Amino acid sequence: MKKLFAEFFGTFWLVFGGCGSAVFAAGFPGLGIGFVGVALAFGLTVLTMAYAVGHISGGHFNPAVSLGLWAGGKFPAKDLLGYIIAQLIGAIAAAGVLYLILSGKSGFIDIGGFAANGYGELSPDGYSMTSALIAEFVLTAFFLLVILGSTNERVPKGFAPIAIGLALTLIHLISIPITNTSVNPARSTSQALFAGGEFTAQLWLFWLAPIAGAIVAGFIHKTLFDKE
Repeated sequence: MKKLFAEFFGTFWLVFGGCGSAVFAAGFPGLGIGFVGVALAFGLTVLTMAYAVGHISGGHFNPAVSLGLWAGGKFPAKDLLGYIIAQLIGAIAAAGVLYLILSGKSGFIDIGGFAANGYGELSPDGYSMTSALIAEFVLTAFFLLVILGSTNERVPKGFAPIAIGLALTLIHLISIPITNTSVNPARSTSQALFAGGEFTAQLWLFWLAPIAGAIVAGFIHKTLFDKE
């Protein structure tokens, strides 16, 4: 249960900090943090919670990461369901808190896109479904390669959260204009549930592509990089 609570709180912080920065601060009149600020916020959420609770649960905070670690031989299959459920609950709880805060703003009408992920008309810069699929697959695969490599037993201890946080920052710098950046099905699900409409209809891509990329990366690491 400690591991599941750690995954809950870690995923909550990722969504609250990352999506919160996009919803509240990215375009703040005259002093918004922009794409760079949002990218950094997502990286910082993972970095801080990896240090805070990573020693308890491994610091996945992402169903694709859990499945990629399983594919890489670093995580038992019996724990997958519990981790994924805890991550989803944490993400949805965070989105709920973000909604409560946003709805209390003076003149509130609706939540808009709510930092949800999308392609086509829902892509921030109009990228197609194919573009989104490729981007999410490739970026999640490389994210897992960074995670698996930086946490390998042959690597100096204590630095993995820095590499992982910076990798997630870089991923967002690349792909916010394409899909609003997912690489995390829990993060995508939580925002789509509140944004509704076509965001929910497009949610399948943000499960399929990240999970496929993560599993491929897990097998690549296990085959090519995990042996002397």
